[in-house]
Amino acid sequence: MALEQFQYDNKIVKYFSLATVVFGLVGMLVGLTAAIQLFYPIFNFDLPYTTFGRIRPLHTNAIIFAFVGNAMFAGIYYSMQRLLKTRMFSDLLSYIHFWGWQLIIVAAAITLPLGFTTSKEYAELEWPIDIAITLIWVVFGINMIGTILKRRERHMYVAIWFYIATFVTVAVLHVVNSFAIPVSFMKSYSMFAGVQDALVQWWYGHNAVAFFLTTPFLGLMYYYLPKAANRPVYSYKLSIIHFWSLIFIYIWAGPHHLLYTSLPDWAQSLGMVFSVMLIAPSWGGMLNGLFTLRGAWDRVREDPVLKFMVVAVTAYGMVTLEGPLLSIKSINAVAHFTDWIIAHVHVGGLGWNGFLTFGMLYWMIPRMWSTKLYSVKLANFHFWIGILGIIFYALPLYVAGLTQSLMWQEFNENGQLQYANFLETVIQIVPMYMLRALGGALYLTGAIVMTYNLSKTMKQGSFIANEDAEAYALEKKQVSGKWHYVLESKPILFTILTTVAILIGGVFEMVPAFLIKSNVPTISSVKPYTPLELEGRDIYIREGCVSCHTQMVRPFRNETLRYQGEYSKAGEFVYDHPFLWGSKRTGPDLHRVGSKYLDSWHYQHMLDPTSMSPGSLMPSYPWLFEQAVDAASVRSKIVAMQKLGVPYQQGYETIAAQDLLAQAQQISERLNQELNIDVVPEMEIVALIAYLQRLGVDIKGNPTASLNELTRKGE
Repeated sequence: MALEQFQYDNKIVKYFSLATVVFGLVGMLVGLTAAIQLFYPIFNFDLPYTTFGRIRPLHTNAIIFAFVGNAMFAGIYYSMQRLLKTRMFSDLLSYIHFWGWQLIIVAAAITLPLGFTTSKEYAELEWPIDIAITLIWVVFGINMIGTILKRRERHMYVAIWFYIATFVTVAVLHVVNSFAIPVSFMKSYSMFAGVQDALVQWWYGHNAVAFFLTTPFLGLMYYYLPKAANRPVYSYKLSIIHFWSLIFIYIWAGPHHLLYTSLPDWAQSLGMVFSVMLIAPSWGGMLNGLFTLRGAWDRVREDPVLKFMVVAVTAYGMVTLEGPLLSIKSINAVAHFTDWIIAHVHVGGLGWNGFLTFGMLYWMIPRMWSTKLYSVKLANFHFWIGILGIIFYALPLYVAGLTQSLMWQEFNENGQLQYANFLETVIQIVPMYMLRALGGALYLTGAIVMTYNLSKTMKQGSFIANEDAEAYALEKKQVSGKWHYVLESKPILFTILTTVAILIGGVFEMVPAFLIKSNVPTISSVKPYTPLELEGRDIYIREGCVSCHTQMVRPFRNETLRYQGEYSKAGEFVYDHPFLWGSKRTGPDLHRVGSKYLDSWHYQHMLDPTSMSPGSLMPSYPWLFEQAVDAASVRSKIVAMQKLGVPYQQGYETIAAQDLLAQAQQISERLNQELNIDVVPEMEIVALIAYLQRLGVDIKGNPTASLNELTRKGE
């Protein structure tokens, strides 16, 4: 059989690689800014576009989808062509994918600081951008599957398995979690509410980490680590076990983000059990990677590429042990809502994704430019300063998280909270926030050094846009042998089985949550938000308040005492589109804040937080006192809520604006009485006060509310 001549497309890899470096620097700089804001509030700049609440999702999206996403695509486009011995299915689709993805990133960079957000973690982008993501993801999938079908290599190597799982699962997760009712061009309400919305979001959120930050990078590990070490993968059998057990188990673990919340106990327990089970396949993958280096450890000491990859795989092992341990209820009770979780996430992001990306770029760029790395010394410097950055980032936050938790739970000899003022627990960990920022600065410095090193490498080399290659054509014959060997030659069947594996867990979790009404019992005293409260809630979402404040009082004595109310019930959130439970407490929980303070307290607190809470690290929001709500928009918002099942009276949308202005006038009059100032009723601060004063009051002063719910549960 004659050899066929063809060329690999390095140009698309170059584009994605350059985007990786550029957006990596931008995302890290935004993250460093956010880190500084936590101990130096002046860095919020008193501007609506630069507050922590708005740039925090900008940072996470820039790192996850711009930095890591572009790195993933660069690595996939380079490795897939060589593993399948063919050029990509379509050059046109490759470049549509590239430019479409960059436009999505730019759209995110514009809309998030402007306050257009759904508030869902890692899924903050509004519905037009969600549609664009879906279309571009389909383009990527067609190009990938098409390339697999036109391959010259019969059997799909393990890296390809993980690429297929990534495409299929991210598509399912993104589409389901993005179901929403549009209100306007850049505003929508989640189709799900309360407990159900929380379950869907963290089914997505956890598995976005699993299938966007983990499975594609495992595929990259299986290609680039053996290549860099010039060694075969340690165990083919372990690869099979690792892949199928990981994709099947991972999809079940999302509820571990919602332990001790209002999520039904069965879902919490399910998430915990499968999370603990994840240790086995995760560590199987880690060991498969590290054991691949048998006989090559001497090279690790000399080769910065292998250094980065060894630390990356080790970080993956650490994080995939810590994550399941954090899903155990007794440990979760200590760690959840604290900075411990931030440390955990960043060990994965900085160590696993970041270091594997750096190692891959250092290996790939010299080969595409037909030269050697400009400076091994600079690469080694990058490695060590990156290690220091991770240490200075993570260790202080572990200390901060443990300090927070212990202070929250400490009682004095009289049975009262030792630190009843939440602010005391924040001020105590400010030095840790400073050290965290130092770690981020060190890590960013390393990335800047890498950028210089790679640019000099490119300059001294000559780029090979179309790399010549040759291989035998794929012979059409019946494959026999062991079942997985046969399966690897049938990409369509492989994709179908992968889809089935990831759908099973989702179906078993979602169907009971949505079809069994007793899972979310109603509370008769819980009513829909008034039009003004709904506007205030949208402002709360726009400003990213959920980044620092939770709305979930857990059934712990210290929390019910601290927040002066009963623990949160599932039935309280039935009209919350989207849910706003949050995932970290930089500030106190707000679910019982309604009627706790006067309207004037909230007014002054938003204007100057330190006037009400001396030493507060919260930014001020002066624009809320200058911008008016759009009363006309409330009609479309009420209509959207009615479509979602919120029981507003038929025709209420026609008088909603009148009710909004009437309630705003009442709050304005109270502010005049309390502060002796004239406040225009239409100002956004008035709407926000209305929302904050509503939180938790539906069952406050209604002692039978919780009893009614427990009765419905049969308890």
